[in-house]
This record gives sequence, C-alpha cells and structure tokens, in this order.
Amino acid sequence: MPVKFKVLQRKNPQDILAPEKFYAAAIADGETDLERLAELISYQCTVTEADCYAVLMSLEHNIIGELNEGRIVKLGRLGNGKDTAEEVSSSVIKKNRILFRPGKKMRNLLSTLSYKKVS
Repeated sequence: MPVKFKVLQRKNPQDILAPEKFYAAAIADGETDLERLAELISYQCTVTEADCYAVLMSLEHNIIGELNEGRIVKLGRLGNGKDTAEEVSSSVIKKNRILFRPGKKMRNLLSTLSYKKVS
C-alpha cells in the first residue's frame, strides 16, 4: 500500500530570505502502540505477547535512561525541496525518515534535562 503525501511549502531555516521551496510530507494513517507491537511480534516468533510487551517496556525505559545520560540512541536499521508545487510528485521522493513524537515519559525527561558546557 503506498504512503500518502501532501505538498508543503517551507522556508529555508539557514537562509530566511531565500524563496520558499516545496516538499513532500507523508500523511499518517493511524497509529500503533506498544501493546499492538507486542501482539504483532508474538505472532512472528515463539515468544509470548506478555514477554514481548515486557521487552518493549524495558526498551522504552532504557532509551529514556540513555538519552538522559546524553547518549545518542540508535535503533538498528530503523529532502530536498522544489521551486513549485507542481514539481512535487511521488517520483521525486528519494529518501524517507521517521518523524518521532515522544510519549509522556520522554516528554517528562525533556522537561527536566539540564545542560553542561564542555570545552
């Protein structure tokens, strides 16, 4: 099933005076939570749904802990603009990325972070 997208016009943050460009932006088609992921994973292996959920909860906890320590968290294998809206089509999408919206625990981490300048 193809990913739906719309065309958005955006400014260049590095050059505010430059003309705006047009970009393809994916449109979400629902959402999946940890419970659903645990269910899906359990169907694909011999691990129970409860065990999968426990591992995913532990993953969430450890990601937050590592971010709190200032580390970059990599999860395995997990654009350029156009001058006119008409130039943006599915054929110009060369690369995609995940837009991450943090959950409550991670938002709490972000609100309590402190910073230390290093030389």
